[in-house]
Amino acid sequence: MNMKSLILALVIAFSGYSAPAMAFTGGTFAACDAPQVLTYIQKRFQWTDRVLLQRGLAIDSIERPHATRGRNTRYSSSIPRLYCHGTARMNDGRDRPIWWLIEGDMGFASLRDNLEFCISGLDPLKVYGAWCRSVR
Repeated sequence: MNMKSLILALVIAFSGYSAPAMAFTGGTFAACDAPQVLTYIQKRFQWTDRVLLQRGLAIDSIERPHATRGRNTRYSSSIPRLYCHGTARMNDGRDRPIWWLIEGDMGFASLRDNLEFCISGLDPLKVYGAWCRSVR
């Protein structure tokens, strides 16, 4: 991996701190289908595509958002986590699987919740692993 690709991967991985502010606050754990969650994903994807990747893509809507597993599974830890899945309806007319992870009080300096997402086929640097594995 050359230096330019490494820098781009790091910027994408930490782009949540540069993207539009999120309405989450620690303590109130958002649901997968909460309007602020879906809006945040759409805005953050649009920002990342416009500023970094420049493909002209945007998410028109996220259909059928639902939880796939939560913090009370065999993978549980002291950090509350909610794993979610849905279908991203893109502005190019394609529907793509999307996965996102909401972590309680794990945002910048543990002051708010953190949200990470990955759209199948649209993670060219594999920031979230092959097939979006780390947020599934």
